[in-house]
Amino acid sequence: MVTSRTQIRQRIRQQRRQFSPAERLMATEAICARLGASSVFQNSQRLAGFMANENEPDLAAVMCQAWATGKVWHLPIIGLPFLNRLWFGRYDAGDALQENRFGIAEPRRALALATPPWGLDVVLMPLVAFDLQGNRLGMGKGYYDRTLSYLRLRRHWRKPRLIGVAYEFQKVDALPFQPWDVPLDGVVTEAGYYTFRSDC
Repeated sequence: MVTSRTQIRQRIRQQRRQFSPAERLMATEAICARLGASSVFQNSQRLAGFMANENEPDLAAVMCQAWATGKVWHLPIIGLPFLNRLWFGRYDAGDALQENRFGIAEPRRALALATPPWGLDVVLMPLVAFDLQGNRLGMGKGYYDRTLSYLRLRRHWRKPRLIGVAYEFQKVDALPFQPWDVPLDGVVTEAGYYTFRSDC
């Protein structure tokens, strides 16, 4: 019997909260090294990441590597409440950030200047759990699935690539799948880089 999404979310969030600072630092360093060495990172120019929340992996090292190699880094911006979609604001060193209604830092930029997801090469996505079929379990708000829903309708051209970022303990045997779920193209953890498409 497959465990419910709610049970999986509660269990893994609790594990993540209990991850010690030393464990998180070691795992984050390994994750960033794998990401920075990956072809999907090296061959991309416009990337989106996220600001770590609730003990998530910290992508600061990858962000700095992106800046150092002339790439453009973006962070998600929650739009108007009735839209329930994400946009992606360019973020450069020293730019001001503000907290959104969930307490997560995002660029202080007008949505009119933000980039839609199809304008990006790669989106590095936070998650609560993943399986080896490319299914992703998020926090339950559905922002990424709604924002990227157009990808489910495309058979050939798929932009951006979706790469989950997680700790190895967030891998589960199987996640209950919902029709609106948008699958990942790959996941990077401190222990490995799992790819679900040949070009990732």
